[in-house]
Amino acid sequence: MKKSKLLWGIPIGFINGFFASGGGIIAVLVLQKFFSLDEKKAHATSIIIILPLTVAGLFIYSMAGYADIPVIIKTASGAALGALLGASLLSKLSGRFIRIGFGVVMVIAAGRMIFGG
Repeated sequence: MKKSKLLWGIPIGFINGFFASGGGIIAVLVLQKFFSLDEKKAHATSIIIILPLTVAGLFIYSMAGYADIPVIIKTASGAALGALLGASLLSKLSGRFIRIGFGVVMVIAAGRMIFGG
């Protein structure tokens, strides 16, 4: 693997650690642009990349007193079920549908970040 491709993990990890999320969004874009993965592989690979980032973030935020462990446990249980559903749908949907859906989610998220709510 080329060194430049390996270095893409640094901004992905930084964004995820600094904002406590968002690394997956950047990872999908990087995997498509610089690793030439199609939409499905980029999204699936992104999820796997985010696992160690999430574990590292959980440890650091917990040690700093920012994490509410009971809320994490309850929310993570529901999120795991949602992830199973989403992952099973990924294999059934076209790359174009995934790309459009991802774009719509990003626009909504950006609007909420800019305008609040």
